[in-house]
Parts: sequence; structure tokens; C-alpha cells
Amino acid sequence: MTDSGAHFDIDVDSGVLRLTARGDWRAKFLKAIDSRLRDFADDSVGRDLIIDMSGVERLDTAGAMVLQRTFAASDRTSASNIVGASASHKALMTQVVAHLDPCHVMPVHKNAFLAMLERLGRGTRDAYFATMHLLDFIGHTLVTAWRVMTRPSHFRWTSTVHHMEEAGLNAVPIIGLMTFLIGAVVAFMGAKILRLFNAEIFTIELVGISVLREFGVLLTAILIAGRSGSAFTAQIGSMKIREEIDAMRVLGLDPMEVLVLPRVVALVIMLAPIAFVASMLGLLGGLLVSWSAMDISPALFMARFQETVIMNHFWAGLIKAPFFAFVIAVIGCFQGMQVEGSAESLGQRTTLSVVQSLFLVIVIDAFFAMFYLEIDY
Repeated sequence: MTDSGAHFDIDVDSGVLRLTARGDWRAKFLKAIDSRLRDFADDSVGRDLIIDMSGVERLDTAGAMVLQRTFAASDRTSASNIVGASASHKALMTQVVAHLDPCHVMPVHKNAFLAMLERLGRGTRDAYFATMHLLDFIGHTLVTAWRVMTRPSHFRWTSTVHHMEEAGLNAVPIIGLMTFLIGAVVAFMGAKILRLFNAEIFTIELVGISVLREFGVLLTAILIAGRSGSAFTAQIGSMKIREEIDAMRVLGLDPMEVLVLPRVVALVIMLAPIAFVASMLGLLGGLLVSWSAMDISPALFMARFQETVIMNHFWAGLIKAPFFAFVIAVIGCFQGMQVEGSAESLGQRTTLSVVQSLFLVIVIDAFFAMFYLEIDY
């Protein structure tokens, strides 16, 4: 045929509708006839229908879907038929039959309050299942640790030392710089406020107690969560995308022993020494500011520090380090294991790793603060 576009004629023979299709039945030509074809489909409900495709020159998926949609409008399909189709057209018509079901359309929520409640309920449900999965992963990690303790030959010392360097030792410069500046800022703020009461000397206690009990270990955990926890997620997630973890299982290796346990042990070991270094540098920052801004000599700073800041403040901060490290490492590895196979999923899980680690670190820190308050420590 020389006519371009899709055409159809309708005939009635002995009460049977006959639709004769001609021309080019591709997507770009269907707009012109779609309205008429839908009207015909509505009129053909409950009637026998024959579709003659002998005049169809070209056919794509859209054209096949339109013809099958028209054919499906007839309820009495036992007497209906599609005739005249070439082998390729017939195969395409057969393939699209399974995809005729209309897409499910979510109802529009006109009530904003109900929509908010629904979203809150869905978020609560998701948070509950995420918590259960995380607790299950923590239990799996502890079981793996116990199994490796009973069989020390299975522990991967080389991998653990590598992660101690990568996740811990290499983070010292940035953590030390940040805590040094925090100590200096605390001293500046304390001097400004305490000067109003002619009590600048108490800046030493302010810097010592705040840095040793809170800022040193807490800032270390926050920076480690953003730096090393996210790195754990990215590393394991990339392996998940490349199916390396599945290959490990095929080789008889346990990913918990090979990937998770060395990272957890490395971070638990390293966070306390890093927190100690961070606390010392925070005190150094406060000392330098006290010396330069308040004329408190380093000798006076150290003497008063030893007199007023007891060791309990030091241990109160350092005790929290292993708990912070365990949570950060487990969440980083857990989110890496949850990556589903795309770069988008990897990015989402890395973000979740940092957010959840920071949230739990603050929660644990608040728990310790209340616990210390109860036991007067």
C-alpha cells in the first residue's frame, strides 16, 4: 500500500463484527485513530468480533497492544478470532496478551491528615523491620565472633591489621585537627562568659571536663562514622554489586568471617586510642587559647588541671569508645550487605549508614550520661 498511517474499516456479517486493519500500525500513527478505536471497543462489548490483519504492513508493540485491547473488549471471545496476520505479527500479538492488565493507580489522598498518618504508619513499620534486621545482624556477628574465638586459626589477622590502619590510624590527622579546634573554641567561649564573673581560671575545668568526658570521644566517633563507617558500606556494597560475596559463598567462605568480623574488631581496638589522642589534642587547644587569650601559663594550666580534673572524667569518656566503635562498624557492614545491585542503592545505603551510626552514637552517649548521673560518676 502507498497510504501511510493506520486505518481500519468496520463491517457486520451475520451479526459478527469484522474490523479490517490496514497500513502502518506503529505508535506514531495510532493517535489519529485511538479515539475511534476506543469507541468501537465500547460498542463491541458482548458481541462476536473478527479482526482481519491481512492489510497491516508494519506493526510494533503499541499497535499490537491496541489491537489486542480492542479484541479483549468482546466478552464472547470463544467465537472471536484474529485472521490474516503474518507469522511475525501473530507472534507479537501473542506476546502482548500477558501485558494487557491495566496499571494499578494509587488513589489520591485528598485528606492531608490521613496521608500524614499513613506515611507515619508506613515509616514506623519500616523502622521496626529495619531494627529487627539490624538486631539479627548483630546477633549473627556475635555468633561469628564466638565461633572464631573457639577456632582462632579462622581469624584473619592480616585483614584486621589492614583495617586498623585504614579505618583508624589514617583518621588520626583529621580527628586530631578537629578536636584541637573544638578544645580551642570551648576555651574561647568559656573565657568570654566567665570573664563576666571574673572567673577565667575556671576555663581550665570547663575545657578539661568537657573534652575528656564528651567532646574527645564523641567527636572521634562522629568523624569515624562519617569516614570509616561509610567506607565499610561502600566497600562491601561494591563487592555485593560485583557478586563477589556470592562467589565467596560458592567457595565455602563465610562473608561474616572474611568481611565483617575483621572490620568490627579493627574499629573496636582502634577507637579508644584515637579518642585518647583526640582528647589530648583538645586539651592542647584549650591550653594554647588559655595561654594566649587569658595569660594562663602552661604550668598553671597543668597544675590546676591535675588538681581539679579527676581521672573519673577521663575513664568516663574512654569507656564509651568500644560501644561507639561496635555500633559504627556493625551498621556500616550491615548496610553494605543490604545493597541490592545498583549504584543508586549503594548511595542510599551509604547515606543510611552514616545517619544511623550518628543517631545510635548520640543515643548511646545519652544513655551513658544518664547512667553516670544515676551512679554519680
